[in-house]
Amino acid sequence: MNVCIIGDGLTSLSLAHNLINKKINVHIYCKPKNIILSSSRSIGISKDNFDYYQKEVFKINPKYTWKINKIKIYFDKIKKEKNLNFEKNKKDLFLMVKNDKLKSALKKKLIKNSLFRYKLIKGKKFYQNLLKENKYDLIINCDSNNYYAKKFFFKTTSKNYNNFAYTTILKHNKLANNEALQIFTRYGPLAFLPISNYETSVVYSVNIEKNNFCEKKIIDLIKEYNPKYLIKNIQELDRFELKYLHSKKYYNKNMLAFGDCIHKVHPLAGQGFNMTIRDIRALSNIIQNKIDLGIQLDQSVCEEFEKKMKHTNFIFSTGIDFIYELFDFNRKVKSKNLNKVLEFIGNNKMLNNVFTKYADKGLII
Repeated sequence: MNVCIIGDGLTSLSLAHNLINKKINVHIYCKPKNIILSSSRSIGISKDNFDYYQKEVFKINPKYTWKINKIKIYFDKIKKEKNLNFEKNKKDLFLMVKNDKLKSALKKKLIKNSLFRYKLIKGKKFYQNLLKENKYDLIINCDSNNYYAKKFFFKTTSKNYNNFAYTTILKHNKLANNEALQIFTRYGPLAFLPISNYETSVVYSVNIEKNNFCEKKIIDLIKEYNPKYLIKNIQELDRFELKYLHSKKYYNKNMLAFGDCIHKVHPLAGQGFNMTIRDIRALSNIIQNKIDLGIQLDQSVCEEFEKKMKHTNFIFSTGIDFIYELFDFNRKVKSKNLNKVLEFIGNNKMLNNVFTKYADKGLII
């Protein structure tokens, strides 16, 4: 069995590992890049997804991970009383992993595997020729900006948040650092996500609709809202635009859209890569069923994946969008009544457990 994956991001590399674990030949095609991967980006993986990733995708070296066992949420300022608080009987809620470390480890192990080939996309006719050659059982497109995305998967529900996410890493004095903080500031959500006792990843999603920020202003705001860290150094900022997207079409013949091609969500809930891991799990199960029955991989894999995940992903991503709009509305109107509702949710054990389970395992239908 032969599978082609377009793109070489975390999604592509993770999916490649999962398929190779099933003894499937995998070729990754990507464009030549001169960009150095930013070391300021980190991802939070829910405990349920992390356990699956370790077992079925790739065993991440423990030195590249950091456990988070509590999340506290505040509105505008750190007060004695938090607005929302999520924890799970002192168990881990999610684990933080540095993007560049994980990507490097994934690539390093893939290159050594005889079932894997890494190829560069060359020539203007590459995409058309790949379809004509018809030498792969499945083509999985993880690049949301290429020829395939524009030709076959252009019908989407989308929204521009008028937000930029600024990411950096704080180096600070040592402290017990297993508690994530989210502050809904007057400019947008600001997250402090520990990655060690000495370092904390920061993601600041800033509304730019009526604001024009320079990097110095962003750093000043991070310092202003700094909850507890004695900062020694702030790493250079990285920035990317934030959008909501849900694809109306998941496949074309034996080509499956995947990752950012089918969904993009606001990072305030930390669910982007978690949604992708759940997609990998669903696709992996479909493919494994084919293998167990001795059936060749074909278009039916794509059909089954769309049937299983399209509506689930739409409901889940719409829920994340609703959460963003709710907090953004609160930011604009500064409603004390909404704050009280959110405090009630945070203090209600049953609702707290529901939201914690939702973040950990996703939407189960």
